[in-house]
Amino acid sequence: MVTGLWGRAEQQDFRSRVRGTLLGAAIGDALGAPVAALSLDGIREAHGPAGLLAPAADRGRRGAVTARTQLSLFTVDGLVRAHVRRDTGAWHPPTDVHRAYLRWAATQSDWGPDERRKDNGWLAQEEWLYARRGPDRACLTGFADGVLATLERPKNPTALTSAAATRSAPFGLLVGWEPALVLQLAVECAAQSHGHPTGYLAAGACAVIVHGLTRGESLDSAVQRALGLLGARPAHQPVTDALQRAMAAVTQGQPGPGTVTALATALGGGTGTGGGTERDKPADGTGTGTGTDDAATTLAIAVYCALVAEDVPHGLRLAVNHGGDSAATGALCGALLGAQHGETALPAAWLTELEGRATVLELADDFCLELTQGPSLHGPAGSAPGWLSRYPRG
Repeated sequence: MVTGLWGRAEQQDFRSRVRGTLLGAAIGDALGAPVAALSLDGIREAHGPAGLLAPAADRGRRGAVTARTQLSLFTVDGLVRAHVRRDTGAWHPPTDVHRAYLRWAATQSDWGPDERRKDNGWLAQEEWLYARRGPDRACLTGFADGVLATLERPKNPTALTSAAATRSAPFGLLVGWEPALVLQLAVECAAQSHGHPTGYLAAGACAVIVHGLTRGESLDSAVQRALGLLGARPAHQPVTDALQRAMAAVTQGQPGPGTVTALATALGGGTGTGGGTERDKPADGTGTGTGTDDAATTLAIAVYCALVAEDVPHGLRLAVNHGGDSAATGALCGALLGAQHGETALPAAWLTELEGRATVLELADDFCLELTQGPSLHGPAGSAPGWLSRYPRG
């Protein structure tokens, strides 16, 4: 993709990849959620010898998403608000994304939208988001107050689960940014809840990989760029080692649950006992760092599955049929495949049943409008009707 030259073809390609990223992450999340607490044997017992092949009922319906998708949507909302607020001379995206996460936190405790809050914008008025869907406890504690953390003083400094990574794909959609800046923004925002380097660097790596894919690079090239940028960061080794092992695993046998298990085991985990659900984590969201729950291993599994995927359904099935956190690996793999191949590569039947699909599409299209036509939507010359009520500057 040629950035900065927003012709019709470039805009259509960008829109397809943005939609693909957000929808792909959501269907991967929804696919993996029903089996996230099961071992591989448990998945096969419940869904047959071939494992889970299509969306299954969870929380009373097929296509139900978790807090991972909720938070990804609020990440996008925060990024749009950051761009809108540039008109005021204020430009600090971590602040705007953090405020968006605080709006998400309100959905986890309030009964429904508060119409008196005029600065909430439209996303926080979506009633279906006011549901607890297994939020990571580090997210709940990290967003329990309005304090903006820094890398020097992060929230939950021992938290290294994958919840920050699974909300970070949208940072990679900032195609006009340099990759190093995308990494920095994702890392700073991840540290608002997951202060362990493995937790926030995996989030940064996810964003950089999506950034490369959205620009039209190959997945291999995007991972290599992420490795190069991570190499300059303190405590990068767990994440870079995991990504390198994922790349090497591509040549080590036929893709299947066995190769995913071998990859997880090589990274110090093993996928035989089930990844558990986010609500089962310790109160600080730490985990032990030895299972497929840690962000580095989860990202590595998702990258491996995307690298060997014959198509999107094949990659997502591979990503969720193991004993780790299937919703997290499904969400990350879906984001990568959606960014790489665009919206039209996603399985239509799975999208039909996806919870919140209309909201995801509306937000994706708003994001594209803001990035490609922002000056005409708001600025010194005037504002498009309704845009500032959807994305207030406050």
